[in-house]
Amino acid sequence: MNEHYTPVRRRRLLNAGQHQPLLDAYGHHLAGTRLSPASIHIHLGSTLHFLAWLIQRGIALDDAGPDIVARFAAHDCRCHSSPRPLGQYYINRVDRFVGHLVEQDVLPPRPVPETPAVDPNVAGWLDAQARQRGLAAVTIARHGRMLAQILPLIGTDPSRYTARIIRDGLLDHARSARSVHYPKMVASALRLYLRHLAHRGHAVPDLDRAVPTAKTWRLASLPRYLQPDAVERLMVSCDPQTPGGRRDRAILLLLARLGLRARDVAELRLSDIDWQAATLRVCGKGQREVRLPLPQDAGDALIAWLTGPRPAASCDTVFLALLPPFGPVSSGVVGGVVQRAIERAGIENAPSRGSHLLRHSAATAMLRGGATLDAIATVLRHRSTDTTAHYAKVDVTMLDAVAQAWPPHEAMNAAPPLAPPLGLAWPEGATC
Repeated sequence: MNEHYTPVRRRRLLNAGQHQPLLDAYGHHLAGTRLSPASIHIHLGSTLHFLAWLIQRGIALDDAGPDIVARFAAHDCRCHSSPRPLGQYYINRVDRFVGHLVEQDVLPPRPVPETPAVDPNVAGWLDAQARQRGLAAVTIARHGRMLAQILPLIGTDPSRYTARIIRDGLLDHARSARSVHYPKMVASALRLYLRHLAHRGHAVPDLDRAVPTAKTWRLASLPRYLQPDAVERLMVSCDPQTPGGRRDRAILLLLARLGLRARDVAELRLSDIDWQAATLRVCGKGQREVRLPLPQDAGDALIAWLTGPRPAASCDTVFLALLPPFGPVSSGVVGGVVQRAIERAGIENAPSRGSHLLRHSAATAMLRGGATLDAIATVLRHRSTDTTAHYAKVDVTMLDAVAQAWPPHEAMNAAPPLAPPLGLAWPEGATC
């Protein structure tokens, strides 16, 4: 007998049993959402597994509580011939099916979790960030999360804040922070919060000066960018025959030609495009609106995306998701477009894989083309040219030619030693 012979086990097939009508109805529902047949097959496979698990455990739908998806995710799967790991995407598909049953009144509505009470001072500060500073919702939410990490350490009563309490709380947080970046973000949010409290008269003025500044070196690193030929390879990697390829090509061209941020692309609307003047209206950080020229190739890519087959949606956002519910794309989706294009183009040494890589590439290309820092700052919408000065270091060959040794070799030879070699006695009468 062959020593590598293993008996063939009979595959254990899943059966929805009395829940088969629910599975069939869900398949028709998914087909109505314009999912691809392959995606529908994957969704129905996860759903069948869930229904078969209910039958094996003897759980009736009437007895399925709000934690039924969590119980399914935690079970030791022996439903198939071999154990199958249940990833998060797998569980999300089951959760979507349970939500569909709730919409069809097959299951009772899920309980709405209670929203924890927000401190009035914190709520007022977050509202001021939106009204006075014009920050984006994601930035305000991040500030709120960072502040929530430090408040348990310093207390919620602003009248009792002192410099010692502020510093001790930040040091305690830094010792237990999950990342080296968290203390910097927490300190920045706390500094803004203390200024707001002092302005409202709730805390002692100038407490924000007690927040220690994290050690950092501005403009110390080289900008991360791609060479022009690598950027063009990203555009060629998109398939113009598919809706996804047309959408991705338009996104990549806007990022690479105009240096837009991911949020700028995600929030771009049809009304922001002036086809007659060939301009784009962009609302960036601080709600500052500018108009940028629309390059020819980027305009052609936008026309190909808008006039070709694409998902139908009621919103006027230019770029839509390719999967139901076909809403506007997020900044993360824009970053994913860049990452997938880098993989398709076979660029293995990319310094980063996010959307800002093309923003840096656009700035360095303009600088090498002869554009001034003021002109680049205008296109990138930098408030200060100090930020744009980061791109003045892209010509490393030229920098090597003008860089001088430090300290100079002649100065090192001419300078007397500050102290005798180790092991020799210090000269008598020498001053310290």
